[in-house]
Amino acid sequence: MTDPLDQLVGLLDLEQIEVNLFRGFSPKEKMVRVFGGQVLGQALVAASRTVDGRDAHSLHGYFLRPGDPEIPIIYDVDRIRDGKSFTTRRVNGIQHGRAIFSMSVSYQISEEGIDHQSTMPDVPMPEDLKSEKELRDKVKDKIPEEFRSWYLRDRPVEMRPVDPHDPTNPPIREAAKNVWFKARHELPDDPSIHKCVLAYASDMSLLETSLGPHGKGFMTENIQMASLDHAMWFHRPFRADEWMLYAQDSPSASGARGFNRGEIYSREGVLIASVTQEGLARLHDK
Repeated sequence: MTDPLDQLVGLLDLEQIEVNLFRGFSPKEKMVRVFGGQVLGQALVAASRTVDGRDAHSLHGYFLRPGDPEIPIIYDVDRIRDGKSFTTRRVNGIQHGRAIFSMSVSYQISEEGIDHQSTMPDVPMPEDLKSEKELRDKVKDKIPEEFRSWYLRDRPVEMRPVDPHDPTNPPIREAAKNVWFKARHELPDDPSIHKCVLAYASDMSLLETSLGPHGKGFMTENIQMASLDHAMWFHRPFRADEWMLYAQDSPSASGARGFNRGEIYSREGVLIASVTQEGLARLHDK
C-alpha cells in the first residue's frame, strides 16, 4: 500500500504539458468530488513552477464547480505581473472544458521590516492528546456506512483536536476549535513543498467550525457543505512535518454560508500563516 503522505507529495509533483500548462491527478479513492485542499496545493505548485527566486506570501482561491476525481485537472497559469519586488500569478483549474477553480497567488522577494504577531492559545501539547487512530477507534462502529471508508482511511496529515467530540452526535459547542496537525513523516527540504502541503491541510477542518453553535457536523444528514473560497497568507518560515496548532473560529454564519478564520502556529508559538474561508452550509428538510 502506498504511504498516504508519499502519495500526496506525488500528487503535488505536477506534469508540465506545455508552457504555463500543468496536469494534476487525484488519488484512486472512492470520492464523490476532489478534495478542495488538493486543488489548492496543486494550483500553488503550478503557479510556483513559473516563479524563480521569490516566495509565495498569499493566495486567494474560489471553488467554482465540484472536481471530478476520475479525470486529470489541467492547471493554466497566467503570468500577470513580474515586478521589482512582487510577482503575481493567476491559475485556473480546468476539467471537461470548464473552470472548476480559480486562484491568484502573490510572491515577494525576501525583505526585512516591522515584525509583530498575535499570541498562540494556551492549549495542551499534541503529545498530551489522543492520537487520530485512538479517537477513530472509539467511534468507528457508529460511523454510517456511507462515511466509514472515508472516515477510517489513512491520511497524509495527522490531526489531533484539543477538544474532540463524537462526529456521529455532535454537541452544541463554541464556534471555535484548536487542532494540532503535521505531515505524517519527514518531507523534502524544499520550502515550496511545505507551503503546498500546508495549503492542502488548511482545508481539512476549517469549514466545520461554523457548525459548532448549531450542534451539527459533516455527518449531519440534512446539511450540505462545500468550500466556496479560500484565502491564505504565509507569514514566516516553517516545516509542515513538525507539529502546528490550527486555532480556528467562525465569527459569522448567514445566508446558508459559514465564515471561518484560522491562525497556524508552530509549537514554539510562532505565527506561521493565517487563513480565511467561506463555505456553503445549506440546511435541507429531513
